[in-house]
Amino acid sequence: MTEEIFSHYDHRISCIDSGYIRPNMAAIYLLEHNEEIAIIETATNHSLSRVLTLLDKKNIPPSQVRYVIPTHVHLDHAGGAGSMMEIFPNAELIVHPRGARHLVDPSRLMKGVIDVYGQEKYDALYGELIAVSKNRIVEAEDDMEIDLAGRTLHIRHTPGHAEHHICIWDEQSKGWFTGDTFGVSYREMIGSDSRHIIPTTSPVQFSPEKLINSINLLMSYNPERLYLTHFGLLENPKNYAEKLRQRISYYCEVAQANRNASSPTEKIEEVMFKKESVQLNKIVPGIDSAQVHEILKMDLHLNAQGLVVWLNRN
Repeated sequence: MTEEIFSHYDHRISCIDSGYIRPNMAAIYLLEHNEEIAIIETATNHSLSRVLTLLDKKNIPPSQVRYVIPTHVHLDHAGGAGSMMEIFPNAELIVHPRGARHLVDPSRLMKGVIDVYGQEKYDALYGELIAVSKNRIVEAEDDMEIDLAGRTLHIRHTPGHAEHHICIWDEQSKGWFTGDTFGVSYREMIGSDSRHIIPTTSPVQFSPEKLINSINLLMSYNPERLYLTHFGLLENPKNYAEKLRQRISYYCEVAQANRNASSPTEKIEEVMFKKESVQLNKIVPGIDSAQVHEILKMDLHLNAQGLVVWLNRN
């Protein structure tokens, strides 16, 4: 394991590449303040060793971890919650009230993913989910504040990607930990003076109106930076918020236009891929189509599926 999996930012915030699927795809964040630690996102069971490696490098004992905070219970964000809680004896798990029961009894989460991917792929990506004792879970109501040894973290409900999604405002860094609310922008999508960003409309709870409202909520705090789960630090977020809102509306227009296609998921995915390829090439000149496909294929496939679910609801 090498240092490349760790990035260190100002305000005692570190980003850990969780190792989920491929490098630089899903982040876990470590916040340090006055001998207490908050971990935001858990990724999967397989990611725990990377978190422990960083704590060891920093000479931080597991007993100093005060909070574990997944933004929502999709498994690339919360699949490792149970294994973390076993290792961190003094930690509380902070989660949206609608997500808490799935971490107390993760059987439905496991079944849903196994039904889609099959047992073998599920095991490779996630491993068996470990239940969390109910008495170690704090259900985060909207506007809740938590105290990290004198550092205020503010929890806001941010539906749109999922009904049980939260974002975490760090007053000290003037930054949001955004989960999937502010979309995805991988390192390969960063150009010399800008970066490409796309929304997440994946199944099954995508709501464009709620997602746009949640983005507006984040921006109402005048953030100086965002910490994206997918992936890394994004500065000057006001430069990207309107583009993201426009892209959400565009995705919905594409979905509506292809509602009656013989294979709407495939058609929507095809149209989105063409659009995103052109935009990404403008920001990262010279990127080839095979690399674009590798970077975006999973997200755009899930986005198309989510848009079809949304169409069928409306």
